[in-house]
Amino acid sequence: MSKIIKLSGTKKGIISVTKIDEPYGANSASVASVGISLAGNENEPEWKVHIPFANLDEVIEALKELK
Repeated sequence: MSKIIKLSGTKKGIISVTKIDEPYGANSASVASVGISLAGNENEPEWKVHIPFANLDEVIEALKELK
């Protein structure tokens, strides 16, 4: 599953949100990967963060609080 969101304030920028299974090798836990590409390249973002699924609910709540 992957979702691409237009990055506000840029001409071509995107935010990509993707589930990655076994990101650190066999049997490693799945993560949500959030990448930002100013050039619009979802496969090679300039910035990215991996959020373990165990932390996802807490991160979502923190983002909601910021809003």
